[in-house]
Amino acid sequence: MSETPSSHRPRFRSATEEPAPVRIGLIAFVVLVLAVLVLAPLGVIFSEALAKGWAAAWKALQSKDLQSAIWLTLVVAAIAVPLNAVFGVAAAWLITKFDFRGKAVLITLIDLPFSVSPVVAGLCLVLMFGANTMVGGWLVAQGLPIVFAIPGIVMATMFVTFPFVARELIPVMIEQGRTEEEAALTLGASGWRTFLTVTLPNIRWALLYGVLLCNARAMGEFGAVAVVSGKIRGKTATMPLAIEMLYNEYLSVAAFSLAGLLTLLALVTLLLKSVLEIRYADQLAATRRH
Repeated sequence: MSETPSSHRPRFRSATEEPAPVRIGLIAFVVLVLAVLVLAPLGVIFSEALAKGWAAAWKALQSKDLQSAIWLTLVVAAIAVPLNAVFGVAAAWLITKFDFRGKAVLITLIDLPFSVSPVVAGLCLVLMFGANTMVGGWLVAQGLPIVFAIPGIVMATMFVTFPFVARELIPVMIEQGRTEEEAALTLGASGWRTFLTVTLPNIRWALLYGVLLCNARAMGEFGAVAVVSGKIRGKTATMPLAIEMLYNEYLSVAAFSLAGLLTLLALVTLLLKSVLEIRYADQLAATRRH
């Protein structure tokens, strides 16, 4: 008796269907990596900060130099993030709504901070605006120093963080196209009104998402700021720089207390980002394409 063709038919399984041991092994591997690279360091930070109790950690944060570092970090972020948000919106609007020569070059320039070391960026600012340069010397003579002052820290932070907002907005605005803006302009709306009533509502969640990422990066920036700030205690030392100086001086409680505070600020940003991802997943889906 001959066998039916179906008896020789190979058995196929879904491409995403894996045996239980494989799934368990992958999950265990990912959890292990996260535990070693993320959870363990976070635990060490808070355990060291509280090694001598809450009172000692709180007292360390009351130091005048640490208060100055906290304040400077918040001020720099408050200046750099809104400016980068404006730049990101303008760059995304230009790239997605207009066709012109050199668009690919502009996109590459926007991505440049992702590939250039922050230390190199800080060094470039020193070479451009240092007191020994023509421009920097003139600014110092006018009482407007850039290097070893807050303006230099802001510029370094902006350079490192300016791609974040633009790179979140560009895929979203490409996905939306130009139809709605063209319809509004056809109906007589001005360019500014079209942006406020059509474009901005469509990109608001991606914009907020990019701002959160930009803010987290701005508060934690070390390399570029370390070069241009001069690490002047109580004047140009941000939180990351102050943490390094305290740790090198074996002031572990103060160093880890400040690191814990910076970590909490980052976790708050991460929480807000996660809320956006959960509640507005559809609107943010296009931002994950790059």
